[in-house]
Amino acid sequence: MEAIEKILIIGAGLSGLTLAYLIRQTHSSAAITVVEASGRLGGRIHTIKGLQDTPMELGATWFSDQHPALLQLSQQLDIDKFPQYDTGKSLFQTKSFEPAQAFEVPATTTPSYRFKGGSEAIITALKNKLPENSVQLNTSIIEIQKTSDKLIAISDTGQRFEADKICICLPPQVAAAHIKFPKEMPASILDLLSEVQTWMAGSMKVVIEYDQPFWRSRGFSGMLYSHAGIITEMYDHCTAKADKYALTGFLNGGSKTYNTQTRKKYALQQLTELLGPAAATPISFQDKIWDQPEVMATSGPQVFVEAHYNNGHPALQNAYLDNRLLFAGSETATIHPGYMEGAVQAAIRAAKLL
Repeated sequence: MEAIEKILIIGAGLSGLTLAYLIRQTHSSAAITVVEASGRLGGRIHTIKGLQDTPMELGATWFSDQHPALLQLSQQLDIDKFPQYDTGKSLFQTKSFEPAQAFEVPATTTPSYRFKGGSEAIITALKNKLPENSVQLNTSIIEIQKTSDKLIAISDTGQRFEADKICICLPPQVAAAHIKFPKEMPASILDLLSEVQTWMAGSMKVVIEYDQPFWRSRGFSGMLYSHAGIITEMYDHCTAKADKYALTGFLNGGSKTYNTQTRKKYALQQLTELLGPAAATPISFQDKIWDQPEVMATSGPQVFVEAHYNNGHPALQNAYLDNRLLFAGSETATIHPGYMEGAVQAAIRAAKLL
């Protein structure tokens, strides 16, 4: 009887879960285990529910018709999308002492989309396609060892996972910082891993829930760009049915030194000045700094020449350790690396190499 191939996937974000889903389709007899260092699925997809059950994104949110692999996957999983609301006046704030400039998005603009029910919908759907107990949370892999015919991954608690193939679906920089590789790994790839920029690392997302979409009532789109306030970008974040209401956006990097209450004070002050007094009384407010170990290799700032630096590098497309080890995080993708599309593209590539 032929032995069942064991495949270990490290990382339960979109790339890892998509890869597990694809392997189930093409290698139905394979035994797949997905391990995740944190206590939740999704990686940089992080949907939370507000006090009125409003789905709100602290992580990856938007996609477009330029993202065919993600669109195809969502169609396979029967997940609906809807266009980002952009009707009405949008604002551009250049200086704090000058009035914000109003503009409108042309009707012919190619839309951005969001998933109905939140980005977590695609994560939940992928998880439901996998065998029960195939995903293990709170399991941080700290070392990979090589034997004559197997790879062994060891967790921080000493748990050992023997596998024929291992797919690392983490940001390469995170893998370099937290995993000890066997001596057979080329020094060139190990040096490269630490120099691959991680998209979203260190960014600050904010979600603000309201009981009414007051900005829509006042003729605003909810879209805001600012060089002056704590909020640098803001967008309408209401549900597809427009029955739950929120705004979401990004805060400037300098506000990382503030606590959440201070950031809330300045954010609501800015929104009140720009959108009106109703902005001052949200139902809930939450922000997130993307500096967790599963995203950031270190607690210090990332310094790169440019965004997506070394993303999609040719060396990240290869298999290592006798074709048993693959890198398949979003940053390895040659198309739209770092984004949800890149995560799906990376998974598709890795599945073909297995």
